[in-house]
Amino acid sequence: MHATSEILTALADELVAVRRDLHAHPELAWTETRTTQLLADRLRAAGIRVRTLTTTGLVAEVGTEGEGPVVALRGDIDALPLEDRTGLAWASTVPGVAHACGHDVHASALLGAALTLQQLHERGALPGRVRLLFQPAEEVMPGGALELIAAGALADVAAVFALHCDPSLDVGEVGLLEGPITGAADHLVVHLSGRGGHTSRPHLTEDLTFALGKLLTELPAVLSRRIDPRAGVSVVWGQVEAGVAPNVIPAEGRMSGTVRMLDAEAWAVAEDVVRRAVQLLAEPYGVEAVVHYTRGVPPVVNAASATAALRRAALTVLGPTGAATTRQSLGGEDFGWYLQHVPGALARLGTRTPGGRTYDLHQGDLVVDERAVTIGAALLAETALEALAGPAVNAR
Repeated sequence: MHATSEILTALADELVAVRRDLHAHPELAWTETRTTQLLADRLRAAGIRVRTLTTTGLVAEVGTEGEGPVVALRGDIDALPLEDRTGLAWASTVPGVAHACGHDVHASALLGAALTLQQLHERGALPGRVRLLFQPAEEVMPGGALELIAAGALADVAAVFALHCDPSLDVGEVGLLEGPITGAADHLVVHLSGRGGHTSRPHLTEDLTFALGKLLTELPAVLSRRIDPRAGVSVVWGQVEAGVAPNVIPAEGRMSGTVRMLDAEAWAVAEDVVRRAVQLLAEPYGVEAVVHYTRGVPPVVNAASATAALRRAALTVLGPTGAATTRQSLGGEDFGWYLQHVPGALARLGTRTPGGRTYDLHQGDLVVDERAVTIGAALLAETALEALAGPAVNAR
């Protein structure tokens, strides 16, 4: 039996109850007041040091203050602006807001890890300090990770770890990957303006709609030649607006989408390449192009030593078949901001009932197998112990 098993067996029902409470009372980014209070109260009741932030979210710490190495565990706490369509007894009671990305699982699992590590500390079995980062506003840009970093949450931290629900993996499985596991994600909006007119006389106008079409297809093509293709750059448009009638060339138009990639060096230059390419592509048509480029989150690049600590923890908690190599994703995750400062790793936590339906994240009908809560708590706690005892606290 591993070090955390006995403790978490006793905590399992409480952690599931906390998860259901959070799921029933979801809060959007920067408004997670009730969530923060619930978590802070339980942590303080266990004798854990807690510091709330000026916004929402909190930083807690287990271990003797000022002693030993420090590792951090992060869990996000915000919900999404979606209707809950699960039909469960603990479905969201807040219209238009739902925990459809599993952050209720992340928060309750981190709470379980904190309570477990506190008991180990009281027994003299914690070889250092563990900082718990209950982060607000992961679902918006810029996200809450920057707020925690600015508040000193990574001071003296040697390594940082996190989990993210994965409904394509069975409960009891964890997905691991060294190197890039999620992509950088930026927002791009291009406004075009020009002299409109009648579609019978395009030569007397600046044919803005035609220019929009060129930008839609040519910008991704330009980036594929201007940025190393190994970076996996992807430009996808989600919204295009222009015109009100079939025989009128409009004077204004707008297109918006995302720019994603797996490489941090490519991310550093992508904005400049995009801005220059848009101007060059728009110039032949005489339209004016204004680019609004919002850098979102960097890629999550898992450090080798931190990934190894997660793998050892997964072996302890789940056995020899519990950990599997997972695939890269271009989805954005603001955990990447922490990894700009300290080494660390993100793992994917299986939430699918074996043989059951595979749900999608960011959908209102997302249902998770609640055994993932205790498994996630155990994995986080064991990872902290592995990191404190191993090379992850010293290697980037």
